[in-house]
Amino acid sequence: MTTDNGFEDVRQPDAHTLILFGATGDLARRKLFPALLHLDAADMIAPGTRVIAIGRRPFDEESFRTEVEAAIHEFGRSGEIAKDIWTRFLSRIFYCPTDVESIDDFRRMGELANKIEEESGTHNRLFYLAMAPEFFGPVGLRLREAGLTEAGGWRRLVIEKPFGHDHASAQLLNDELCQVFAEEEIFRIDHYLGKEMVQNIEVLRFANSVFEPVWNNRSIANVQITSSETVGVEERAPYYEHAGALRDMVQNHMLQMIMMIAMEPPSRLKTEAIRDEKVKVLRSLRRYTPAEAARHVVRGQYLPGAVDGKSLAGYTNEPRVAADSRTETFIAAELFVDNFRWAGVPFYIRTGKRMALKSTEIVIQFRDMPKHLYFNQNGSLGPNLLVIRVNPVEGMYIQLNAKRPGTDGTVIPVAMEFSQPSDHSPEAYERLFLDAMRGDSTFFTRWDEVSLAWKFVDPIAEAFQHEETSPLNYYRAGSWGPKAADDLIRRAGDQWWPVFGQDTPSVESYLERKLTQAKEMR
Repeated sequence: MTTDNGFEDVRQPDAHTLILFGATGDLARRKLFPALLHLDAADMIAPGTRVIAIGRRPFDEESFRTEVEAAIHEFGRSGEIAKDIWTRFLSRIFYCPTDVESIDDFRRMGELANKIEEESGTHNRLFYLAMAPEFFGPVGLRLREAGLTEAGGWRRLVIEKPFGHDHASAQLLNDELCQVFAEEEIFRIDHYLGKEMVQNIEVLRFANSVFEPVWNNRSIANVQITSSETVGVEERAPYYEHAGALRDMVQNHMLQMIMMIAMEPPSRLKTEAIRDEKVKVLRSLRRYTPAEAARHVVRGQYLPGAVDGKSLAGYTNEPRVAADSRTETFIAAELFVDNFRWAGVPFYIRTGKRMALKSTEIVIQFRDMPKHLYFNQNGSLGPNLLVIRVNPVEGMYIQLNAKRPGTDGTVIPVAMEFSQPSDHSPEAYERLFLDAMRGDSTFFTRWDEVSLAWKFVDPIAEAFQHEETSPLNYYRAGSWGPKAADDLIRRAGDQWWPVFGQDTPSVESYLERKLTQAKEMR
């Protein structure tokens, strides 16, 4: 049973102390505190739960609570929150100014935690590191040194991406954290795994017998995954200059969606069984040498452009970006999962900034009907599609072919559609926060997932260092990426399907666009 808030009607997590590092940062203001308030409003936080907010800025308790309230009003989900819920939520929050390099500050933090827990009666602790990854290891070691990890109840650690910048750094970071926390106590967040329709992939696949017989290379021609953004790098330029689209999006979000689509049915719907099957996909993902990556991966960078008459700067004109930067803001790739189910099926991915629409969409394209037979005499019959819309519109539909009403016998694409009202769906961070509080790590990444993802990405990153074999392609801001991305997919006789964005008023108009494109492709 699901409540009106979109959460399953199950017990609250255990009461605990949430120690939130980076509490004055942008992520905490935009996502974490709004998520906590909405969980509290849904009665999904136990009465004894308290939040110790950790930051460098010298707030006192009341002024920090005022900051939190202002941030939630600015960034929280729409809807009225009752005054008594606001009062209850803000009373949970305590502020502890901390220099993360000072062990004395950690000891003072521990004293505050002990005092609060004596009053609340809980000894469980959830540590959340919403901070730069270079602090993850040192903070973990200082937590142990100050005795904060010896509270008497359960302990868990939630960390944000990026988890390293290559395999070697990720291994080093994992070794540091595993000196303090066991693997089952570490919750590595990928917020895409908290999205409604990404989680729905599992249900779609394993709760519907109609899909299993056709979920393979005998019936599916290709899979296309698009995750496009209209924004530029904004205030993230210093991070993005070192990460680029490959490390920022492909190593985590894009590969996670491939795993969800391509995984085998788990032996049971239990956390480790599900994660085991996801890891098998990464083990089967064809790894490219740097030379092969140049053929199968396209990188791009946005130039100045315009959307709706508004001029947009190019990447190298953005604040705090080097004028001669070679950082990619766009990736398109042709990937293969070399196992019995998926052999020969291309998985096309593309992701970029300053693109034409904000959209995340997965298109499963089924094989064409034979030409010269029945209703495909001239080869113009469009393929069947299963489209999973993750963002900004949540839902899915199946595209079928049917006769247009009338006497001319024209066959047109039609859709069976399901749309999820966005106001009925908790935000990704609400789901993941709740899972971490319950100790459910199903939708968090395990170390072997992270390790294999870096082993796949590292040779591609190496290829990007050689301009002569892996050139940086350019695209206008407000477009769908460089021409090289279209050429990549055309080699196999395919073409990118248009995505369903906020500018598409209806499924019918979307299908009309697809029909026009299908005719052009043929």
